[in-house]
Amino acid sequence: MPEFAALTVLTDEVFGTVSPRLYGHFAEHLGRCCYDGIWVGRGSPIPNWNGFRLDVLNALKAMPTPLLRWPGGCYADHYHWRDGIGPSRPVRLGMSCGLQVEDDNGLGTHEFLDYCKQIGAEAYLAGNMGSGSVQEMCDWLEYCNASVQTELVKERTSNGHAEPYGVKLWGVGNENWGCGGHYDADSYGLEYRRYATMLQHVDPNAELVTCGHNKEWNERLMDKLRHHAFLVDHFSIHRYWVTGGSGTAFSDEQYYKLLREADETEDFVKETRAIIQDAVGDKKKIGIALDEWGVWHPEVRQWGEDAVGGDLNNYEQACTLRDALAACAAFEGFHRQADSLSMANIAQIVNVLQAPIRTEGDAMWLTPTYHAFAMHEPHLGGQAVRVLVEGGLSLPDGSPAVTATATTKDSRKAVTVMNRHLHEGATVRIPVEGSAKLLASDRASDENGPDSPDRVVLREVGLTPDGNGWVLELPPHSVATIA
Repeated sequence: MPEFAALTVLTDEVFGTVSPRLYGHFAEHLGRCCYDGIWVGRGSPIPNWNGFRLDVLNALKAMPTPLLRWPGGCYADHYHWRDGIGPSRPVRLGMSCGLQVEDDNGLGTHEFLDYCKQIGAEAYLAGNMGSGSVQEMCDWLEYCNASVQTELVKERTSNGHAEPYGVKLWGVGNENWGCGGHYDADSYGLEYRRYATMLQHVDPNAELVTCGHNKEWNERLMDKLRHHAFLVDHFSIHRYWVTGGSGTAFSDEQYYKLLREADETEDFVKETRAIIQDAVGDKKKIGIALDEWGVWHPEVRQWGEDAVGGDLNNYEQACTLRDALAACAAFEGFHRQADSLSMANIAQIVNVLQAPIRTEGDAMWLTPTYHAFAMHEPHLGGQAVRVLVEGGLSLPDGSPAVTATATTKDSRKAVTVMNRHLHEGATVRIPVEGSAKLLASDRASDENGPDSPDRVVLREVGLTPDGNGWVLELPPHSVATIA
């Protein structure tokens, strides 16, 4: 009989509000994420809405997708926004992460922003600092947001959108410590101040995102920005998980290692928060934007632990139940850091890396990670509160097998509880009545595919009253939401 774990939801111990932006996504012109992923073109035989795959569009709307970052990534620092507007568009060399493709710019600013409206996503645009200019980024902001009848606004109107788009989120460069120009932190900090000053002149309501990296870079950057905190709204950091071995042929040790690495993302957020706080104190609240995160398996990278190298397969990797559980572990940390973390964007939205959705020809299927996002929908907009877990199984390292997160909203509670144990089931007492949406499968390495799209899906299971609450039986390596 599995050991017993009891949850207590401590509604008076509030971490903060779970912004929908914490469940954001990332679409880069990399591999088959944008082209042949979300976008197939208006003349495609695949059913589409103005060039966007209709099955993917509907799935993203249903997930839901509160926030979408575009066009990069590393691609952003080669992207010139004027190439993607108007009826005549040049074919350019699309470059990101070592891949070069022919980019016909069919998917441009209007298309992307209209797509965001269709799927219910807030747009987050990443600007080009690496090969662009301050004027180019200011012009893009003016084109999207201005209402004064300038030449750019008239051009926007002639291209089909008279009203301002009102894009709030603007990234000032991307990974400028590397692919975005190999800056040092001091040089980037000075350059950011120049860009941000001019961007604020164009639209004082724009939320500007500065580019962070590791501890040393972040400390030096904030030293350059400590007297210019008014120019910064969000501080970007990235965290990929690379220590879990093969995407599917992993050992027990590697299974647990990946979950630990996901947990440690919270430590990175806390470290970054301390650096910002030390630099600016209470002069300005600067949110932390974890705008790239997720599993990056060795089969599709040439760096880091166990990297295979060679053919990177367009960065398309296995997306298993284990990966979805790692995302759920990260969500627990996101909720605990809800007062510091202002947004998070998994990499990437379709086909590339830890994608919620995969496509192949006219086939489309949802990965376990998609279901992990969908089952957390009840938490969006709620107050994240502490959950006490008493009793139950332990993992090989002595940590609890059962972990949980909870939110309150409109006098209702939502609880997501995970059994991290690879081999043992768990019996859990939960102080919330209702049915559970359970994500589970026979093996943690199970994934969906074109021939088996429903191998790992959400299913409803009942809870059993026991006089002190409701009891849920969690299979090994599984997660459930009760709301």
